[in-house]
Amino acid sequence: MNHYPHVFQYPFSVLQEKEFEMKGKWNEAFFKNDRPIVIESGCGKGEYTIGLAKLYPEKNFVGIDIKGARMWSGATQSLRDKMANVAFLRTHIELIDRFFAPGEVSEIWITFPDPQQAKVNKRMTSTRFMKLYSRILKENGIIHLKTDSPFMYAYTCAMIQANRLPVEAETDDLYNSCLPDEILSIQTFYEQQWLGRGMTIKYIRFICEARSSYREPEIEIEPDSYRSFNRIRRG
Repeated sequence: MNHYPHVFQYPFSVLQEKEFEMKGKWNEAFFKNDRPIVIESGCGKGEYTIGLAKLYPEKNFVGIDIKGARMWSGATQSLRDKMANVAFLRTHIELIDRFFAPGEVSEIWITFPDPQQAKVNKRMTSTRFMKLYSRILKENGIIHLKTDSPFMYAYTCAMIQANRLPVEAETDDLYNSCLPDEILSIQTFYEQQWLGRGMTIKYIRFICEARSSYREPEIEIEPDSYRSFNRIRRG
């Protein structure tokens, strides 16, 4: 992927030496337009990033993951299909504010993250990550969470409630809900497997209002009673 014009690979060692040159300039320097930027955290093979980009050509999409072997699939497909509104960024999500300037991102998708049941700070909707997201999102930027994990869903709902963040849509059984939004119909390979096991998919869309600080919810959550398909290798 070193030769792919829409893939940017910046390990931490490189960032220590120099700043990412397109920070604050994604629209101007890469997409060549002023359309909203949407990122997918932990994009895996890029199925969701590509699916969203096809549904919403009026938006720009950046898939982010640290695993190059996963990302290669989506990067290759989008290059082959000449998709001008797709890019991929290979880095750790914890470094996201090194790549996007304040207010540069309109929406963040978090699709099937590891729920990190034992490590609060590693949960992708923890207050640690909320602070990080708020640094790059526009005012009232949107966060989407799609998960198979009851634990992750319950934790996120509790975090949202503890911080009184506005919720636009939520369901603990997506495919038996009345949500009309067609973007929810995009299914990754592993999501199809989970559905085949009879598992329900949860979804929540909320506003990431800027806060001086965020409160962790004080709640006991029952751990997930199953192991999903090779969660470590998901995507």
